[in-house]
Amino acid sequence: MPGRTRKETPLKNPDRPYLALGLEGSANKLGAGIIKHLEDGSTSVLSNVRHTYITPPGEGFQPRDTALHHREWALKVISDCLSKAGVSIHDVDCICFTKGPGMGAPLQSVALVARTLSLLYNKPLVGVNHCVGHIEMGRDITGAQNPVVLYVSGGNTQVIAYSRQCYRIFGETLDIAVGNCLDRFARVINLSNDPSPGYNIEQEAKKGKRLVSLPYTTKGMDISLSGILSSVEAYTTDKRFKPEASLSDQEDIITPADLCFSLQETVFAMLVEITERAMAHIGSKEVLIVGGVGCNERLQEMMGVMAQERNAKVFATDERFCIDNGIMIAQAGLLSYRMGFQTPLAKSSCTQRFRTDQVHVSWRA
Repeated sequence: MPGRTRKETPLKNPDRPYLALGLEGSANKLGAGIIKHLEDGSTSVLSNVRHTYITPPGEGFQPRDTALHHREWALKVISDCLSKAGVSIHDVDCICFTKGPGMGAPLQSVALVARTLSLLYNKPLVGVNHCVGHIEMGRDITGAQNPVVLYVSGGNTQVIAYSRQCYRIFGETLDIAVGNCLDRFARVINLSNDPSPGYNIEQEAKKGKRLVSLPYTTKGMDISLSGILSSVEAYTTDKRFKPEASLSDQEDIITPADLCFSLQETVFAMLVEITERAMAHIGSKEVLIVGGVGCNERLQEMMGVMAQERNAKVFATDERFCIDNGIMIAQAGLLSYRMGFQTPLAKSSCTQRFRTDQVHVSWRA
């Protein structure tokens, strides 16, 4: 906050290098990463390996099938992660895993792997909040000091600010997440799931020429997206909708590209609005965009326009760190571990509902 003296961080520089293995599997990405904290307080990403469960066009991913994918690929992903980092499992100080939020079956599969490694190699476990993992990795990579965080992904949409060792939620979606909204519409118009539905929506939107009317549903600091999804889906049954229309057609038509463009513009404008409101409330001059949808260049561009008008800065990462990954779990977990936190084996279960503001952020002042 402006005008306040910066407090000294409770996290001291380590007296030796620390290594952590992070395991992520809350949705359709299985990730493993090794992070190193050095004596001078800097961090080094030694490896960041990920494998994605991709379904055919028009289909989503089911919890059971996603969990089977994670079990099938866990050994290879972790082996590749250790190999690329040039370390042994014996060298790591702790094993960090996603405790929640996320899909139940995939979370349990990865937690089972983490518990097994912990018991086999006598390493402490650290359960990590998925959302906090995104925030801490974003802060570390970008250098943002005390930003308003826009966390946008397939399962979460939140505007967050830090205060008194807690990431406090200023606003959030009242129904479905923005990534879920985009993914579900991608299935309606039969876009590929490779590399992700949201990415293919973004590419299709670049061809759009027409902005169709969609409900703009900000509700104070919160937003609602289910009605927008229903409205944009309704356009696919409109007589003007032409799935195969070329861009040269001059008729009164609506193309899939137009609908992708309109959906992005409307939803992202809502996100920018509630983010700006949070910035005004706490007096921040920084915005950090994290989560899978944070890769979207149009969202970054729109946020940049708003930030420029406020003499503020936008911080974002690329797909290596925006999209779910193991290294973000390793980062948040190692910060907790260095503050003395460990997860006892008896409490290493997962929870699908684990809110960002339930975490004690002991490593920040």
